[in-house]
Amino acid sequence: MNKAAVIQKILAAESAAPLELGAAYAPANIALCKYWGKRDIELNLPVTGSLSVSLGDMGTHTQISISDRDSLILDGTPMPADHKINARLFSFLDHFRTAANLYFAVESNSTVPIGAGLASSASGFAATVLALKELFQWELSNEKLSVLARMGSGSASRSVYNGFVEWHAGVEDDGLDSVAESLNIQWPEFRIAVLTVSDAPKKIGSTEAMNRTVGESVLYESWPKKTAHDLPIIRQALYDKDISALGAQAESNALSMHATMLGCIPPVCYFEPETIDALQKIWALRKDGVEVYATMDAGPNVKLIFESAAQEDILDVFPELKIINPHK
Repeated sequence: MNKAAVIQKILAAESAAPLELGAAYAPANIALCKYWGKRDIELNLPVTGSLSVSLGDMGTHTQISISDRDSLILDGTPMPADHKINARLFSFLDHFRTAANLYFAVESNSTVPIGAGLASSASGFAATVLALKELFQWELSNEKLSVLARMGSGSASRSVYNGFVEWHAGVEDDGLDSVAESLNIQWPEFRIAVLTVSDAPKKIGSTEAMNRTVGESVLYESWPKKTAHDLPIIRQALYDKDISALGAQAESNALSMHATMLGCIPPVCYFEPETIDALQKIWALRKDGVEVYATMDAGPNVKLIFESAAQEDILDVFPELKIINPHK
Protein backbone atom coordinates (compact mmCIF):
# COMPACT_ATOMS: atom_id res chain seq x y z
CA MET A 1 0.00 0.00 0.00
CA ASN A 2 1.33 3.44 -0.87
CA LYS A 3 1.49 6.54 1.32
CA ALA A 4 -1.54 8.26 -0.22
CA ALA A 5 -3.75 5.21 0.33
CA VAL A 6 -2.73 4.86 3.98
CA ILE A 7 -3.34 8.55 4.69
CA GLN A 8 -6.73 8.38 2.96
CA LYS A 9 -7.65 5.36 5.10
CA ILE A 10 -6.76 7.24 8.32
CA LEU A 11 -8.67 10.36 7.29
CA ALA A 12 -11.66 8.59 5.75
CA ALA A 13 -14.08 9.69 8.49
CA GLU A 14 -12.74 13.25 8.73
CA SER A 15 -14.78 15.81 6.79
CA ALA A 16 -14.73 19.14 8.63
CA ALA A 17 -13.97 22.27 6.60
CA PRO A 18 -10.61 23.82 7.46
CA LEU A 19 -10.33 26.74 9.84
CA GLU A 20 -8.27 29.79 8.93
CA LEU A 21 -5.27 28.74 11.01
CA GLY A 22 -3.82 25.77 12.85
CA ALA A 23 -0.79 26.02 15.14
CA ALA A 24 1.18 23.55 17.24
CA TYR A 25 4.47 22.82 18.96
CA ALA A 26 6.32 19.49 18.97
CA PRO A 27 9.55 18.67 20.79
CA ALA A 28 12.59 17.07 19.24
CA ASN A 29 13.36 13.65 20.65
CA ILE A 30 16.48 11.64 21.30
CA ALA A 31 16.29 7.88 20.93
CA LEU A 32 17.60 5.88 23.87
CA CYS A 33 17.15 2.76 21.74
CA LYS A 34 17.75 3.74 18.12
CA TYR A 35 15.71 3.45 14.94
CA TRP A 36 18.09 2.68 12.08
CA GLY A 37 16.80 0.96 8.96
CA LYS A 38 13.47 0.71 7.14
CA ARG A 39 11.49 -2.32 6.02
CA ASP A 40 9.40 -0.01 3.79
CA ILE A 41 11.04 3.20 2.58
CA GLU A 42 7.90 4.95 1.29
CA LEU A 43 5.92 4.43 4.51
CA ASN A 44 8.96 4.90 6.79
CA LEU A 45 8.30 1.55 8.44
CA PRO A 46 11.20 0.58 10.72
CA VAL A 47 13.02 -2.71 10.89
CA THR A 48 12.96 -2.52 14.69
CA GLY A 49 11.17 -0.76 17.50
CA SER A 50 12.74 2.21 19.28
CA LEU A 51 12.37 4.25 22.44
CA SER A 52 13.03 7.95 23.00
CA VAL A 53 12.85 10.90 25.36
CA SER A 54 11.59 14.31 24.27
CA LEU A 55 13.66 17.47 24.57
CA GLY A 56 11.26 19.89 26.24
CA ASP A 57 11.59 23.37 24.74
CA MET A 58 13.96 22.18 22.02
CA GLY A 59 11.62 21.65 19.10
CA THR A 60 9.47 23.31 16.43
CA HIS A 61 6.58 25.77 16.48
CA THR A 62 4.52 25.61 13.27
CA GLN A 63 1.44 27.40 12.06
CA ILE A 64 -0.43 26.58 8.86
CA SER A 65 -3.07 28.77 7.23
CA ILE A 66 -5.13 28.48 4.07
CA SER A 67 -3.72 30.69 1.31
CA ASP A 68 -3.85 31.41 -2.41
CA ARG A 69 -0.41 29.86 -2.90
CA ASP A 70 2.00 27.55 -1.13
CA SER A 71 4.71 29.24 0.90
CA LEU A 72 7.12 28.41 3.70
CA ILE A 73 8.79 30.82 6.09
CA LEU A 74 11.43 28.99 8.11
CA ASP A 75 12.95 30.77 11.10
CA GLY A 76 11.89 34.09 9.62
CA THR A 77 13.31 33.42 6.14
CA PRO A 78 11.05 32.80 3.11
CA MET A 79 12.18 29.58 1.48
CA PRO A 80 12.46 29.35 -2.33
CA ALA A 81 10.13 26.86 -3.98
CA ASP A 82 13.02 24.71 -5.23
CA HIS A 83 14.76 24.43 -1.84
CA LYS A 84 14.93 20.81 -0.67
CA ILE A 85 13.21 21.60 2.66
CA ASN A 86 10.37 23.36 0.84
CA ALA A 87 10.05 20.51 -1.67
CA ARG A 88 10.00 17.83 1.05
CA LEU A 89 7.40 19.66 3.14
CA PHE A 90 4.96 20.35 0.31
CA SER A 91 5.35 16.87 -1.13
CA PHE A 92 4.07 15.74 2.28
CA LEU A 93 1.33 18.40 2.47
CA ASP A 94 0.05 17.38 -0.98
CA HIS A 95 -1.58 14.40 0.73
CA PHE A 96 -3.75 16.68 2.88
CA ARG A 97 -5.24 19.01 0.28
CA THR A 98 -9.01 18.67 0.38
CA ALA A 99 -9.48 20.60 -2.88
CA ALA A 100 -7.36 21.18 -5.97
CA ASN A 101 -7.15 24.92 -5.29
CA LEU A 102 -6.30 24.58 -1.58
CA TYR A 103 -2.89 25.99 -0.71
CA PHE A 104 -0.94 26.26 2.52
CA ALA A 105 1.05 29.10 4.03
CA VAL A 106 3.42 27.57 6.57
CA GLU A 107 5.46 29.44 9.14
CA SER A 108 7.84 27.37 11.19
CA ASN A 109 10.35 28.30 13.89
CA SER A 110 12.80 25.79 15.28
CA THR A 111 14.82 25.96 18.48
CA VAL A 112 17.12 23.17 17.25
CA PRO A 113 19.67 23.48 14.42
CA ILE A 114 18.29 22.05 11.20
CA GLY A 115 20.01 18.98 9.77
CA ALA A 116 22.63 18.76 12.52
CA GLY A 117 21.60 15.46 14.07
CA LEU A 118 19.32 16.97 16.70
CA ALA A 119 16.02 15.60 15.37
CA SER A 120 14.85 18.78 13.67
CA SER A 121 12.89 16.81 11.05
CA ALA A 122 11.18 14.79 13.78
CA SER A 123 9.88 17.87 15.58
CA GLY A 124 9.19 19.63 12.28
CA PHE A 125 6.92 16.96 10.80
CA ALA A 126 5.25 16.23 14.14
CA ALA A 127 4.45 19.94 14.55
CA THR A 128 3.13 20.00 10.98
CA VAL A 129 0.74 17.12 11.64
CA LEU A 130 -0.43 18.59 14.96
CA ALA A 131 -1.03 21.95 13.25
CA LEU A 132 -3.00 20.18 10.49
CA LYS A 133 -5.06 18.46 13.19
CA GLU A 134 -6.08 21.87 14.52
CA LEU A 135 -6.56 23.35 11.05
CA PHE A 136 -8.86 20.54 9.84
CA GLN A 137 -10.34 19.72 13.29
CA TRP A 138 -9.41 16.07 13.01
CA GLU A 139 -10.73 13.78 15.73
CA LEU A 140 -7.82 11.37 15.64
CA SER A 141 -6.06 9.50 18.43
CA ASN A 142 -2.44 10.28 19.20
CA GLU A 143 -1.56 6.86 17.77
CA LYS A 144 -3.10 7.79 14.41
CA LEU A 145 -1.35 11.18 14.51
CA SER A 146 1.94 9.37 15.12
CA VAL A 147 1.33 7.31 11.97
CA LEU A 148 0.71 10.48 9.92
CA ALA A 149 3.83 12.14 11.35
CA ARG A 150 5.85 9.02 10.52
CA MET A 151 4.92 9.49 6.86
CA GLY A 152 6.98 12.69 6.88
CA SER A 153 9.89 11.50 9.00
CA GLY A 154 10.21 8.21 10.85
CA SER A 155 11.28 9.71 14.16
CA ALA A 156 8.44 12.24 13.99
CA SER A 157 6.13 9.44 15.14
CA ARG A 158 7.69 9.84 18.59
CA SER A 159 7.58 13.66 18.63
CA VAL A 160 3.80 13.88 18.84
CA TYR A 161 4.27 13.12 22.56
CA ASN A 162 6.26 14.50 25.48
CA GLY A 163 8.33 12.41 27.87
CA PHE A 164 9.36 8.81 27.23
CA VAL A 165 7.92 7.29 24.05
CA GLU A 166 8.09 3.85 22.45
CA TRP A 167 7.63 3.38 18.70
CA HIS A 168 6.45 -0.12 17.84
CA ALA A 169 7.85 -1.50 14.59
CA GLY A 170 4.64 -3.29 13.60
CA VAL A 171 4.28 -6.09 11.08
CA GLU A 172 1.39 -5.04 8.81
CA ASP A 173 2.09 -3.95 5.23
CA ASP A 174 0.02 -0.77 5.60
CA GLY A 175 1.93 0.23 8.74
CA LEU A 176 -1.16 1.05 10.77
CA ASP A 177 0.28 -1.00 13.64
CA SER A 178 3.60 0.88 13.48
CA VAL A 179 2.59 3.46 16.05
CA ALA A 180 4.22 5.38 18.87
CA GLU A 181 2.83 5.47 22.39
CA SER A 182 3.62 7.50 25.46
CA LEU A 183 5.06 5.52 28.37
CA ASN A 184 3.53 6.42 31.72
CA ILE A 185 6.85 7.02 33.45
CA GLN A 186 7.57 9.89 35.83
CA TRP A 187 11.26 10.19 36.71
CA PRO A 188 11.76 13.71 38.15
CA GLU A 189 15.50 13.23 38.65
CA PHE A 190 16.17 12.17 35.04
CA ARG A 191 18.10 14.58 32.85
CA ILE A 192 19.27 14.58 29.27
CA ALA A 193 21.68 17.23 28.07
CA VAL A 194 22.81 18.32 24.63
CA LEU A 195 26.45 19.05 23.88
CA THR A 196 26.53 20.81 20.51
CA VAL A 197 29.76 19.93 18.76
CA SER A 198 28.53 21.45 15.48
CA ASP A 199 25.27 23.09 14.42
CA ALA A 200 26.20 22.96 10.72
CA PRO A 201 24.08 20.80 8.39
CA LYS A 202 25.41 17.27 8.06
CA LYS A 203 27.40 16.35 4.96
CA ILE A 204 25.41 13.10 4.74
CA GLY A 205 21.71 13.28 5.61
CA SER A 206 20.16 10.72 7.93
CA THR A 207 18.07 9.10 5.20
CA GLU A 208 21.06 8.60 2.90
CA ALA A 209 23.19 7.32 5.78
CA MET A 210 20.48 4.89 6.86
CA ASN A 211 19.88 3.54 3.37
CA ARG A 212 23.60 3.16 2.74
CA THR A 213 24.09 1.33 6.03
CA VAL A 214 21.28 -1.12 5.31
CA GLY A 215 22.48 -1.73 1.77
CA GLU A 216 26.27 -1.69 2.18
CA SER A 217 27.39 -2.45 5.73
CA VAL A 218 28.21 -6.08 6.46
CA LEU A 219 27.71 -5.18 10.14
CA TYR A 220 24.03 -4.29 9.65
CA GLU A 221 22.95 -7.93 9.87
CA SER A 222 23.58 -7.82 13.63
CA TRP A 223 21.71 -4.54 14.22
CA PRO A 224 18.14 -5.92 14.55
CA LYS A 225 19.44 -8.53 17.02
CA LYS A 226 21.19 -5.80 19.00
CA THR A 227 18.03 -3.71 19.21
CA ALA A 228 15.88 -6.70 20.13
CA HIS A 229 18.27 -7.28 23.03
CA ASP A 230 18.55 -3.62 24.11
CA LEU A 231 14.95 -2.39 23.89
CA PRO A 232 13.39 -4.42 26.73
CA ILE A 233 16.39 -3.67 28.98
CA ILE A 234 16.09 0.07 28.32
CA ARG A 235 12.32 0.03 28.82
CA GLN A 236 12.60 -1.84 32.11
CA ALA A 237 15.40 0.44 33.31
CA LEU A 238 13.10 3.42 32.74
CA TYR A 239 10.30 1.84 34.77
CA ASP A 240 12.83 0.91 37.48
CA LYS A 241 14.44 4.38 37.35
CA ASP A 242 17.80 2.60 37.13
CA ILE A 243 20.25 5.12 35.64
CA SER A 244 23.11 2.58 35.56
CA ALA A 245 21.22 0.01 33.50
CA LEU A 246 19.61 2.62 31.29
CA GLY A 247 22.77 4.58 30.61
CA ALA A 248 24.98 1.58 29.92
CA GLN A 249 22.52 0.03 27.45
CA ALA A 250 21.63 3.31 25.73
CA GLU A 251 25.31 4.16 25.25
CA SER A 252 26.03 0.70 23.88
CA ASN A 253 23.07 0.95 21.52
CA ALA A 254 24.16 4.34 20.15
CA LEU A 255 27.78 3.35 19.61
CA SER A 256 26.68 0.11 17.93
CA MET A 257 24.56 2.12 15.49
CA HIS A 258 27.56 4.26 14.60
CA ALA A 259 29.68 1.12 14.27
CA THR A 260 27.30 -0.25 11.62
CA MET A 261 27.80 2.97 9.62
CA LEU A 262 31.56 2.52 9.72
CA GLY A 263 31.03 -0.79 7.92
CA CYS A 264 30.01 1.05 4.74
CA ILE A 265 32.52 1.55 1.91
CA PRO A 266 33.43 4.38 2.12
CA PRO A 267 32.45 4.60 5.79
CA VAL A 268 29.74 6.90 7.09
CA CYS A 269 31.34 8.68 10.03
CA TYR A 270 29.71 11.54 11.91
CA PHE A 271 32.36 11.77 14.63
CA GLU A 272 34.41 14.95 14.81
CA PRO A 273 37.54 15.28 16.98
CA GLU A 274 35.38 17.15 19.51
CA THR A 275 32.98 14.21 19.56
CA ILE A 276 35.73 11.80 20.59
CA ASP A 277 37.00 14.28 23.16
CA ALA A 278 33.53 14.57 24.71
CA LEU A 279 33.09 10.79 24.88
CA GLN A 280 36.46 10.38 26.56
CA LYS A 281 35.55 13.04 29.13
CA ILE A 282 32.26 11.25 29.85
CA TRP A 283 34.08 7.95 30.36
CA ALA A 284 36.61 9.66 32.63
CA LEU A 285 33.79 11.13 34.73
CA ARG A 286 32.26 7.70 35.06
CA LYS A 287 35.59 6.20 36.08
CA ASP A 288 35.69 8.84 38.83
CA GLY A 289 32.28 7.73 40.09
CA VAL A 290 29.98 10.20 38.32
CA GLU A 291 27.03 8.39 36.76
CA VAL A 292 26.83 9.88 33.28
CA TYR A 293 26.40 8.18 29.92
CA ALA A 294 26.42 9.20 26.27
CA THR A 295 24.09 8.75 23.35
CA MET A 296 24.30 10.08 19.80
CA ASP A 297 21.98 10.21 16.83
CA ALA A 298 23.12 10.56 13.21
CA GLY A 299 25.38 13.54 13.70
CA PRO A 300 28.43 14.70 15.65
CA ASN A 301 26.58 16.08 18.66
CA VAL A 302 26.64 14.23 21.97
CA LYS A 303 23.80 13.86 24.45
CA LEU A 304 24.45 13.09 28.09
CA ILE A 305 22.19 10.92 30.27
CA PHE A 306 22.30 11.33 34.05
CA GLU A 307 20.32 12.15 37.17
CA SER A 308 20.09 15.61 38.74
CA ALA A 309 22.41 14.68 41.62
CA ALA A 310 25.31 14.42 39.16
CA GLN A 311 24.59 17.72 37.42
CA GLU A 312 27.11 19.90 39.27
CA ASP A 313 30.03 17.53 38.62
CA ILE A 314 29.09 17.25 34.95
CA LEU A 315 28.82 21.03 34.49
CA ASP A 316 32.33 21.40 35.87
CA VAL A 317 33.54 19.48 32.81
CA PHE A 318 30.87 20.60 30.30
CA PRO A 319 29.81 24.14 31.32
CA GLU A 320 28.18 24.75 27.91
CA LEU A 321 25.61 21.95 28.24
CA LYS A 322 21.95 22.50 27.45
CA ILE A 323 20.29 20.50 30.25
CA ILE A 324 16.70 19.31 29.84
CA ASN A 325 14.21 17.97 32.34
CA PRO A 326 11.77 16.19 30.00
CA HIS A 327 8.97 16.40 32.58
CA LYS A 328 8.83 20.22 32.46
